[in-house]
Amino acid sequence: NTKHKGNFAVLIIINTIGRRRSKLQSILKIFLYSYSYIAVNIYVKIYTSSPFLVCMDLALSQREVIDPNYLWIGPDGKNLKGKGYVNLTATGKLMMKGFKTQMSGSYTCTLSYKTIQTDTQKETNNFKTYKFMLYVNPFAPGWEALCSQFSYDCEDVTNSKVQKARELIEEFFHKQTYILRHEFRNVPAIHYIDHSFEVTRIDSCRPGFGKNDISHNDCAGCCVVCDRGMYSPNNEVICRTCRNIRIKHYGAKSC
Repeated sequence: NTKHKGNFAVLIIINTIGRRRSKLQSILKIFLYSYSYIAVNIYVKIYTSSPFLVCMDLALSQREVIDPNYLWIGPDGKNLKGKGYVNLTATGKLMMKGFKTQMSGSYTCTLSYKTIQTDTQKETNNFKTYKFMLYVNPFAPGWEALCSQFSYDCEDVTNSKVQKARELIEEFFHKQTYILRHEFRNVPAIHYIDHSFEVTRIDSCRPGFGKNDISHNDCAGCCVVCDRGMYSPNNEVICRTCRNIRIKHYGAKSC
């Protein structure tokens, strides 16, 4: 589930099996349902495809919907139908392909459908709006869950690899000092001093990204693309506010 100020988007994951080149391959499909009139933050790993955003809430999807029509509008206020960078299904599901910085922003779908009263057979036209806020993230939250399929934790694996690299570098200097001292009776000018090599975590974000625990309190530890009106020119963790010129796009690297 994706949280946003106490509200939830319902995450549905479906495994299907398809045949390709005479081999069975598992295809993972992820569907995100929102609630009407509630914006939900979605963090998408850069240059990958987003989950399917569903133009319908989960409760309504369990009922029969008559003559549904779906209208998806992107951050620029234009209809997304026919755009080459989207996958828009006949059932109102939207996927953004190859998500880039400039594709961040608000994605809104208006669903229109009919209901028929059982006793009078009277038709009623209904309208519901669903809103998703999509943001680029170099390492989006949720992708770590893929590691659970292999029974290990992504962060633990990364930390252990860094520690292993530190140990190998330390071992190299130890062996170099030993060989030169005992084989050539000469201590190298550059040699390792015991307990002098440490690994320190550096908290940083890419230019155009930063951390914002106010606007993105559901992803406070994430490097999220800088909002409109903000920028980050270097590897700092905070996006700066541009006071002179209004920045109209996401992920600005200069003011």
